[in-house]
Amino acid sequence: MAEEGFKRKLTAILSADVVEYSRLMGEDEEATVRTITAYREVLTTLIQQHNGKVLDSPGDNLLAEFVSVVNAVQCAVAVQKEIKARDGELPENRRMQFRIGINLGDVIQEEDRIYGDGVNIAARLEGLAEPGGICVSKTAFDHIESKLPYGYEYLGDQTVKNIAKPVGAYRVLMDPRVTVAGKPVDEKPAPVKRKAILAGAVAVLVLAVAVGIWQFYVRRPTIEPASVGKMAFPLPDKPSIAVLPFVNMSGDPDQGYFSDGITEDLITDLSKISGLFVIARNSVFIYKGKAIKIAEVGRELGVRYVLEGSVRKANGRVRITAQLVDTTTEGHLWAERYDRDLKDIFALQDEVAQKIVAALEVKLTEDEQERLIRKYTDNMEAYDYYLRGAEYYYRFTKEANVQARRLFERAIELDSEFATAYALLGHTYLLDWAMEWNREPHILEQAYEIGQKAIALDDPSGGGYCLVGHVYLSKKRHEKAIAVFERAIDLNANYPMVFAGLGDVLSWAGRPQEAIEYLKKAMRLDPEQSFWYFWFLGHAYFLAGQHEKAIDTLKRAVNRNPDFWLAHVYLAASYSELGRQEEARAEVSEFVRLRPQISSEDLRQGSLYKDQAVSERLFDSLRKAGLK
Repeated sequence: MAEEGFKRKLTAILSADVVEYSRLMGEDEEATVRTITAYREVLTTLIQQHNGKVLDSPGDNLLAEFVSVVNAVQCAVAVQKEIKARDGELPENRRMQFRIGINLGDVIQEEDRIYGDGVNIAARLEGLAEPGGICVSKTAFDHIESKLPYGYEYLGDQTVKNIAKPVGAYRVLMDPRVTVAGKPVDEKPAPVKRKAILAGAVAVLVLAVAVGIWQFYVRRPTIEPASVGKMAFPLPDKPSIAVLPFVNMSGDPDQGYFSDGITEDLITDLSKISGLFVIARNSVFIYKGKAIKIAEVGRELGVRYVLEGSVRKANGRVRITAQLVDTTTEGHLWAERYDRDLKDIFALQDEVAQKIVAALEVKLTEDEQERLIRKYTDNMEAYDYYLRGAEYYYRFTKEANVQARRLFERAIELDSEFATAYALLGHTYLLDWAMEWNREPHILEQAYEIGQKAIALDDPSGGGYCLVGHVYLSKKRHEKAIAVFERAIDLNANYPMVFAGLGDVLSWAGRPQEAIEYLKKAMRLDPEQSFWYFWFLGHAYFLAGQHEKAIDTLKRAVNRNPDFWLAHVYLAASYSELGRQEEARAEVSEFVRLRPQISSEDLRQGSLYKDQAVSERLFDSLRKAGLK
């Protein structure tokens, strides 16, 4: 009865503490506090990144729990590797190492705290770990033995303080995938001859390697990708990947633009590969700063693979860690850490992209191989301004757009041949026009001129063609617009706004059925769909005579942007076509409220339809709805 009212659960527990913490404090308290504060932030970030939760962190200790042992061990390995790398920058006597213990056990939960032997065993295993090492219990080991690419050494049954029964323990070797069934560490071997030792060692090594190979190739987990059936979207017929926002590990929040920029550049690089299906930046950045589960990301975005990692930039150097994970099994296909000079950042990005291509067994065309290794710029200061500008541009506000333009212009001043900077600079003008922040005629002309400059400089992103295509549409040069959007798709087969732009042009050109297919492709690449997609698709449905679908889709555009008056115009026309005049009149009233200065004649003059008969059909529907 003593436990009545308490909640019990089985959970994966991680316990960590600092080696020789008292000595470090005794020698230099302030330096120790600074280091442990920075390292505690590293641990917290990595724990959240691996679907864990910090429960307590008093002094030099830290206690966390995870949804699975796999997550806990992956996190522990990432922690030890990151701490080791950071320690390399400190004097030897100031280096701070951690021991980590992991257990899978039954605990009592009270609010945000957990109690019981499950917690105590994790703490005792921590004490068995070597400095910079990881020790796991037998119960934890049974859940990870063939699921992770690490080696393990059996330490035997360990008698530990205040735990009634001996605890089976394993040391995680972190690198080789070999499990060594050794003797308990406290048991001394009997004296034997040197040759016998050598022969025995060779036999053990051969056996261990054989066991390791057998485990890796034969006993790999036969996990059925059951989650595939639960995905929000069907998996594409080629390898599909989402690049999650890389975590900023620089210790300076202001450096977030750099890690975001690295993420975006990797997305752009992978998007150039026709053999891959790559989720758009807009959709992956909704996960930024959130504790996520890889399987959930796979289900929500409809992808088989996820790339995640971290970036640290300091003193002219950059450290990037990256790992490619199969979302249906949460198994790692590839993982690596890179330490490079900042000037080598493009070669590093290229190497990461090439590793992913190799891991997914994707074949590149000659053009794709050339585009993949093409540098953005040789001027690192220009690149930094470009990344800062991109961070402002993607806020999609009028004020941020002005700031982004200044930063792109500065990047171009430093490198007059920086094609991708030109492309995004041009997009700031296009955004001004699209969001109606500035409708002066010269705005679109500037976008056009800058887009042509990006094209002339061979911008590999396709952004220059996208700019020029929109300007051609505004001038009713439909065939020209279609041609440049198709060229942009040749350059970047995973650029959703290009597919959306092509779909939009096809609608105005009188080819709505084709438009619908391109727009659906855009929305699949960018599942976190903006109102623009719904407006383009609703417009296409209206032109195709699918008025029920048009209404449903245009309503979703209005839900995302209630002030987008053009959606209300086509909602009114769609209701009118179905004879639902009361609802049509309500949409006309909403349009008039939002844009009282725009008359029906203004709408007629602004029509971009290639065939004026389509325009007359629209205005006939609107007249029936009461638009004067």
